[in-house]
Formats: sequence, C-alpha cells, structure tokens
Amino acid sequence: MSWFESFVLGLVQGLTEFLPISSSAHLRLTAAFAGWQDPGAAFTAITQIGTEAAVIIYFRQDIGRIISTWSRSLFNRELRHDHDAQMGWLVIVGSIPIGVLGITLKDAIEGPFRDLRLIATTLIVMGVVLGIADRLAARDETGGRHRAIKQRKSLTDLSVKDGLLYGVCQAMALVPGVSRSGATISGGLLMGYTRESAARYSFLLAIPAVLASGVYELKDAGQGHVSWGPTVFATIIAFVVGYAVIAWFMKFISNKSFMPFVIYRILLGIALFALVAAGALTPHAGETAG
Repeated sequence: MSWFESFVLGLVQGLTEFLPISSSAHLRLTAAFAGWQDPGAAFTAITQIGTEAAVIIYFRQDIGRIISTWSRSLFNRELRHDHDAQMGWLVIVGSIPIGVLGITLKDAIEGPFRDLRLIATTLIVMGVVLGIADRLAARDETGGRHRAIKQRKSLTDLSVKDGLLYGVCQAMALVPGVSRSGATISGGLLMGYTRESAARYSFLLAIPAVLASGVYELKDAGQGHVSWGPTVFATIIAFVVGYAVIAWFMKFISNKSFMPFVIYRILLGIALFALVAAGALTPHAGETAG
C-alpha cells in the first residue's frame, strides 16, 4: 500500500465511520473503484481505533463520569442505582453480541462478507430500515393532524433488554454495508429513543468493540501488501477527520432527518449492482489487484 492510498483510505474512514453509510463498505469500494487491492479487515479494524479515539475525546466528560461512577459502584451499593453506573453495565452488556459473533464469524468477515453483491444488498436493505425508523421518529416528534406529539425515550430510560437489542444491532455491522451507527441508530429509533439518544449510545457502545477488534487485529498488521507505516498514517488521518465529522453529526441530528443518508445508501447500492451486472466490477474486485 502506498502512502497516497493510506491517506485516501484514512480520509474515507474518518468521513464515513460516524455517518450511517458504512465505513467498512466505503473502504472496500474505494479500493475496488481505484483498482487497489482490498485493504482487508485488519486494516479496517485498526484504522477504526483512530476514529474511536475521536469518540473518546469528544465524549470524554461522559466517558470519564461513567467509568468513575461505575468503578465506585462496585464497592458502594448506593451508587448502583446511579444512571452513570448503570450506563457502564449497559455498555458492557451491549458489547457481548458483537464480541461473540466477531470471533465466531471471523473467517466470513475476512472473506465472503466482502463480496460487492452482499455489500450492495446491505446498503439498500439497511437504507430502507433507516428510512422507516427515521419516518417513525419524525411522526412522533411532529405529531399530525389527528395525532398528538409522542414523547420519545432518553438514555435514562435505557434498560438491559434495550441495551442487548442495541448490541444485536451493532453486531449486524460485522457485515460491510450495514453500518455500525446506521444499525444501532435505526434500532434505537425503532425502540422509541430520540435521535440524539440513539446516536449517543451508539457511539459509546462502539468504543469497547472497536478498540478490542483493533487490538485483536494488530497481530495481522504489517502483513501482505499493507505495511505498518501506511496503516498508522491512515489511522491518524481517520482520527483528525473523524473528530470533525462527529462534532458536525451530533449537531446535524438534533433537528435534521436521516433521509439524505437513506437516499445515498439506496442509490449507491443500486449503482453497485448495476456495475457488477454490467461487468464493470467483479464481485471480488480489488481482492487480487495491485
């Protein structure tokens, strides 16, 4: 991998990690369209450490408060009913599904799941799901001629059941094209949470899973066509760009619809199917290129 490739892929990772459009799919597609070799699951997982570092810094006050309260609640029974202590446990519980499936499906994640036809399918299907979830949220928030405004849930209403359901949604993102934020935000909206609450828990929930995945994949870094230098460079680029994107996204969702992302996902999926059908791309384009 050249330094230019690592710069572009780091930029793509940072731009797409927090948007509900799938960073892993865009890394895969960028390589395929450019005629580069697929950077692989290890490169993707390691560069995600950069974007998760951006999450940790952006939400540092929330994270610090949760870790502190959760740690103290282990020895202080009175703190166990505190929301921050409960959030600590809910993040742990919600991380279980992706941890189990990530190890179980490792071979599929690095192989069959990277088929461009599957990516096109997940882009479209999850785009439709996000659109439905967004529409339901908008209906509750604005009401209607014969419908009163419905109060949506906040993170103080988060239960163990909902935490696990969030975790299952996050685990779906093991398939490129699903999108970690897209799946968890859609799940949160369908469970009745506000856009801001769904996004905030989505980002907090991703921290243990992404960091664990990145550390686990470190053993495979520097192998094949992707050396250590470009991988680290791409991770740094992803961090810088990712921080700017998350700051923008959290402001965007406070009063905007997810429909632009829904339309983008569906159009990209259709275009990808068309390119594969026309022979302009093979389902495994990039896997043996360069």
